[in-house]
Amino acid sequence: MKRTLKLAWRGALPLTLVALVLMPAAGQRRRRGGGATATPESSVAAERPRNTESPTDAPAGPAGEFTFARAIYTSPFSPYWTRYGGSWTVDYPEADNHFITGMREWAGTNLNITQRPEAIELLDERLFNYPFIYFVEPGFMELSPEEAARLREYIMRGGFLFLDDFWGESEWQNVQAQMKKVLPDYEPKELPLTHPIFHSYLDIEEVVQVPNIYNAQRGITSEKGGITPYYMGIEDKQGRLVAIFARNSDLGDAWEHINNPLYPVKYGLAAYKVGINVVIYAMSH
Repeated sequence: MKRTLKLAWRGALPLTLVALVLMPAAGQRRRRGGGATATPESSVAAERPRNTESPTDAPAGPAGEFTFARAIYTSPFSPYWTRYGGSWTVDYPEADNHFITGMREWAGTNLNITQRPEAIELLDERLFNYPFIYFVEPGFMELSPEEAARLREYIMRGGFLFLDDFWGESEWQNVQAQMKKVLPDYEPKELPLTHPIFHSYLDIEEVVQVPNIYNAQRGITSEKGGITPYYMGIEDKQGRLVAIFARNSDLGDAWEHINNPLYPVKYGLAAYKVGINVVIYAMSH
């Protein structure tokens, strides 16, 4: 029994630390552009994420003002293509479910969040129901002309893109090539840490390279030659940030393994802080 309790505590400890850090301190509670703020009476649930098997395990519940939506896209040259169905499936669905738990129960926002995430094809008309869409492993993404046009319309109608988990120069070149199909007149640029997105809810003071769980256990943070992490973005002609890129980082793996005691808490904290800020920014700009 003592051994069982000890193991259970080890598993809960990372979540406890994440919950404490993600609750904004008084100096971090902000309202910028109508963003959600922390409420003093919010409680922190230091428990394991509940929805860890598949999105359908969680009751659908009423739709909130924010739904975590993941893009389903084609990736014919991906190592995940034949066995798993494509790069879009990486960390799915655990990362999405855990991130939702973090937003709903740890971060103390007043944002009304749908309990169950969605995975949606880019040509599905329901895409326009979601003001935010997450792309994982876009280094292998291959957009058709129709998909690129749909994403262009999505952005022009107020949508926001979040691209994560791509590494090295080759994958970055592919991300840029795919975004050129979507927004041919715009270029991604590095975002300074003074940008409002890094202070929309929590203050982010450094760019942390977030590794996958296997590299983290070996003390390695980079892969595929992607040594330096960047937060990149694309702004439209009005100066609205319409896309953010977590280049040379794997935030989704940190979301997925946040309750794994083998995954270093410092990377989980960094990944959740960025994800939460991106959502708050996207929902308030």
